[in-house]
This record gives sequence, C-alpha cells and structure tokens, in this order.
Amino acid sequence: ALAAVSFLWGTTWVASKAGVKGMPALQLASIRQLIGGFIYILYFSAKGTRFPKGKQWWPVIILSLLNFFLSNGLSTWGVKYISSGLGAIIGAVFPLWLVVIALITGSSKLGAKSIIGFLLGFAGICIIFYDHLQDFFNADFRFGIILSVTGSLAWAFATLYTKKQATAFNPYFSIGLQMMISGILTTGVTRITGLHIPMAAIPLESWLSIAYLAIAGSVLAFMAYLYALQHLPTEQVTIYAYINPIVAILIGSWLFEEKLNSFIIAGGLVALAGVYLVNEEFRKKKTEANYESDQAVASQ
Repeated sequence: ALAAVSFLWGTTWVASKAGVKGMPALQLASIRQLIGGFIYILYFSAKGTRFPKGKQWWPVIILSLLNFFLSNGLSTWGVKYISSGLGAIIGAVFPLWLVVIALITGSSKLGAKSIIGFLLGFAGICIIFYDHLQDFFNADFRFGIILSVTGSLAWAFATLYTKKQATAFNPYFSIGLQMMISGILTTGVTRITGLHIPMAAIPLESWLSIAYLAIAGSVLAFMAYLYALQHLPTEQVTIYAYINPIVAILIGSWLFEEKLNSFIIAGGLVALAGVYLVNEEFRKKKTEANYESDQAVASQ
C-alpha cells in the first residue's frame, strides 16, 4: 500500500499537467473529484454504510474544503503554469508548514535538528529557484508558485485538523463524501467564473488524465494511504512525501521534456533532506511524549 501511494501520487502531478493542457484546471479538478466521490459513495452505499449524522458532518465539510477544494484544486491549477516536478517539490515540503504553524501557535519549539532542517529546506528551495530567476518575471509563473504554495499550506492545515477531529465515522467513506462536496463547490466556481469549456470540447488526452486521476489518484491511492496509516507507523508512511517528487520529476522530464538539470536535482535533494530532519525532530518529541504518558499511566 505504501509503495502504491509513493508511486501513484507522484504520477498524479504529471497526469494533472497533461490534463490541464486541454482544459481549465479547476474544471479538471471538479470532474475528477465528482467521479472519485461518486465511486466511493456508490460502493459504500451498496455495502449499507450509513451517512454521517448531525455533528459528524462538520469534519467532513471542513476537510472537503482543505483537502480537495483548496489543496487539490489549487495544486492542479498551479501545474498549468509550472512544471509537474516543481509542483511536487512544493507539495512535499508541507511538513515544514506544520512546524511553522506549531511555532506560531506556541505548541512547539525548535530543536537542533529542526533548525538545521529549516536551513537545508530554505537552501534547497533557493537552489531550485536559482535556475528559475528569469521565470519570476513571468506573471503566470509567479501565479503558479502562489497557487502551489497555498495548496500545500491547505494540506498542512487539513493534516492538523484530521488529528484533532478524528471521529469513529468510516474514514474511507468520509474521503468519498469530501470529494463529492468539493467537486460540487468547484463546479460552481467554474460556472460562476467562466473557467470551463463545453464537455464535448474536452480533448481525449484530458479525459484520459481525468480517468487516471479519479481512479488511480483519488480512489486507489487514497485507499492505500488510509490502509498504510492503519497498519504502519505514521512516521514510516510519511516517506511517500520524499518519493513523490522524484517520480514526478523523472516522468515529467520523460513525457513532457520538462527541464531537468543539476539545480533542480541538487536543490530537491537538499530540500527533502531538510524536511526529513524536521520530521525526525518532531517524531522524537512525539515518541518521548508518548513514553512519558505511558509511564504516568503505569505509575497510577
């Protein structure tokens, strides 16, 4: 399951890049989410799974906004203006957002590993963008970066909210409901803003991308992700974040001849090393906190 997540979510960046070449990005995201959500809802409804009741809907609605409407929607829109590999790298540094949020809220302090990790992460991003200095004069490129960073930030908030608002409601079914809600909202946005084209005008390449994103990226990968979280330590599952960009960069350079040079490779590796160190620091703190909690319970 973890291997599937590591590979499939890496390929979705490339599939999104292929899809948005022939249609508006938000329209692609909305159709993908509607199809993926429909498959989930159809499956669990056939199994007799009950829909959320009362307050159970609030986490579903909020996560639909964070996970899909903002994170997936904006990230898909972003790769219309930047390479799929660059989008994947920006998405992979979301653990750094978790640390920033924790520092702002005062719920955590930086240790030595975190400081080094932050410096490496910043250095890696500087190396990557050194080769894109001229691109920053392009308003579309800047817009793509803003969209991708905002999408990554939304994913970080969704991760934190999921930890605090975990319920007994079926997590797999919840993902499907989140997709459907976000798909409806995103469709509404595309209609209001005019960011859509007639269904008959969508080219075959975009339809193939949507099909792949909905089935492989939304249904199979999310089920594998949740399964991995349930059967493996969380810290082990997070390695997918380091593999996704590598998959996206290699496939993107192969299929679309996206620029792959020493700056992107070196900067990506340095940035991911920084993310790894930050994660290690917080995993250690979490382990120590759990140990102290267990000792307190044992003494009582």
